[in-house]
Amino acid sequence: VQLQASGGGLMQAGGSLRLSCTSSGRPFSSVGMGWFRQAPGKEREFVGAISWHGGGTYYSDSVKGRFTISTISRANDQNTLYLQMNSLKLEDTAVYYCAVGTKWGSSDLNDFRSWGQGTMVTVSS
Repeated sequence: VQLQASGGGLMQAGGSLRLSCTSSGRPFSSVGMGWFRQAPGKEREFVGAISWHGGGTYYSDSVKGRFTISTISRANDQNTLYLQMNSLKLEDTAVYYCAVGTKWGSSDLNDFRSWGQGTMVTVSS
C-alpha cells in the first residue's frame, strides 16, 4: 500500500489549511488511518486518526477542537484522508505524515505503518 500526502504550504497564524492523503488500498489488519507531524528538531507526534470507513475519530489534545479528520472511501478501499486545520498556530509548523493504523485508539507511531511522504506546513506570524 502506498500513501501520498499533499496540500502543505505557508499560512499565517489563525488561518486554515487542508491536507490530503490518498491510499492505494487497505492493508490486511488495518483499522484506520492517521496523521502525525514532526517539527524541526523534535520527535514525530500523533495528531489524530479515523476508522477506515470514517465511523470514529480521536485526536491529540494539542489539536482537539481545531483540526478535523475525515475520509472518503472509494472502490477497492482506495481511501482519501483529509486533515482540516483551522486556527493554525506557530507551533503547528511541521512536516505532516499520513499512515495506516493497526490498533484502534493508539497514538503510538509503532502501531502505524505504510508511511507516506510528508508534506510541509509552515505557519507564520
